[in-house]
Amino acid sequence: PDSQPQSLLNKGDVILFQGDSITDCYRNRGRQQHPNDSQALGDGYPFSVAGDVLLANPNLELKFHNTGISGNRVPALKARWQQDCLDFKPNMLSILVGVNDIWHKMDGKYDGTVEDYRAGFSELVEETKSALPETKVVICEPFALRVGAVKDAWYPEFDQRRAAAKDVCDAAGGIWVPFQKMFDDAVAAGSKPKY
Repeated sequence: PDSQPQSLLNKGDVILFQGDSITDCYRNRGRQQHPNDSQALGDGYPFSVAGDVLLANPNLELKFHNTGISGNRVPALKARWQQDCLDFKPNMLSILVGVNDIWHKMDGKYDGTVEDYRAGFSELVEETKSALPETKVVICEPFALRVGAVKDAWYPEFDQRRAAAKDVCDAAGGIWVPFQKMFDDAVAAGSKPKY
């Protein structure tokens, strides 16, 4: 956090985290207009990233927001994209979405295909780049470990959805965060998936 942001961020930049429950992480939605507010950022990675970057770069006067909503799939993001993304005018936008797109399909509550996911995700990024051409886009790889609701039946489709997210990132010239590889490496090094 102490070297990269200086090349990616400028003084006064707005950084927005968008996605599903992994992003939401119990944030106080009533405070989402308040930048750098610990309650508004939630208990997850947006809070940790914001804290680390703000600590390392106090003179940049950065403004971090989180508008992730638990349970969201790509179509839910699309329905709220103007209010919960574009209206914030982020200089950097981080998106993590995809687990619910397959989970809800496996539960029979959604019938979206890999191509639906790719097309919808791509539309969100294209809409953002059209409205805010200077916005840097960060795509976080959807990830899953075979614990809890994640079963073998998720595969190989979940891998195809992860590849689709990478395609969206590459097409947008975005920054890719390889979460699945990080977790796979941790498991390979001896960490238990549940941990």
